[in-house]
Amino acid sequence: MIIVFLGPPGSGKGTQARQLSEKLKLPHIGTGNILRREVQAASTLGLKVKDVMNSGNLVPDADILELMTNRINESDCKSGFILDGFPRTTKQAKSLDEILEKSNRQIKRVFNIKVSDAILIERLSGRRTCKQCGTNYHIINAPAKKNKDQCDKCGSELYQRADDKVATIKQRLKVYEEQTASLIYFYKQQDKLIDIRGESSIDRVFKEIEGNVSRQ
Repeated sequence: MIIVFLGPPGSGKGTQARQLSEKLKLPHIGTGNILRREVQAASTLGLKVKDVMNSGNLVPDADILELMTNRINESDCKSGFILDGFPRTTKQAKSLDEILEKSNRQIKRVFNIKVSDAILIERLSGRRTCKQCGTNYHIINAPAKKNKDQCDKCGSELYQRADDKVATIKQRLKVYEEQTASLIYFYKQQDKLIDIRGESSIDRVFKEIEGNVSRQ
């Protein structure tokens, strides 16, 4: 089973994808996490995309496609996988279909999580990340318990990622809307797209997703 999660930054698609991954025992492939690891490792690709990511723009299709083709062809993806953050453009979606066709696979569901811009900005601008272990916090919804500036797990400093600053968030949302409008239409035409309201509680959103996964 192959499932795709779409949604603007901060919509909660990563959280929902992880939960569904655990439920279905399928690999969760998040492009954001993969790219950030490349940047932290200062790999050739990481150095190439660092400035693009920090400015809120999309990483070029060729780089993403190379990264994702390698990942979904690994042995643990033979029975299926859950994509989070990919594809981001219609070109990427068409390329993904072509890749999957080579192994007689296809996408079953595409969940489009919808959240208002005002809530997205609040969610993202309040996020803080541990410099050492990468644990995420939120200054309002999930603050560090011991010290607001230190990680509860390892005690390291918390910081605001460059792509979580308000100006960058607005740019990210603008780019997302411009780039994915045709992608959403693409999956609607394939009768695979399911809109999910992402402003409810995590559990309520997951219950709706779970019900749609089992629908034939």
